[in-house]
Parts: sequence; C-alpha cells; structure tokens
Amino acid sequence: MNISDIAAQARALYAALGDDAEAEAQRRARCAISFGDTATAAEWSRIRAIIRQMRGALAS
Repeated sequence: MNISDIAAQARALYAALGDDAEAEAQRRARCAISFGDTATAAEWSRIRAIIRQMRGALAS
C-alpha cells in the first residue's frame, strides 16, 4: 500500500472511530503479527502513526 492509501485509510478510520482509532490500528497490527503477517502489521503501524499525528494536530 502506498503512502496516500495509508493516509486515506488513517483518515477513514479516524472519521469512523474518533479517538479510538489509534487503539484499533494498534489492535489490528498486533493481530496481523500474531498471524505472522508482518507486511500488514507494518501498514497498520504506519496507519497508527498517522492517526497519532492527526490527533496531535487537532489538539493544538
């Protein structure tokens, strides 16, 4: 997944879940790791990082 797709996924997840989106992205990354899917886990980790940045920007 390219960075614009990851950013779009992060925005959609944040729009749907609000402040719970970061925790959901972390949960999905952990789930992917438990199945040995490191590529998907990395994508969810990037999504989580973008959500964290979005939350920080909104709090400022």
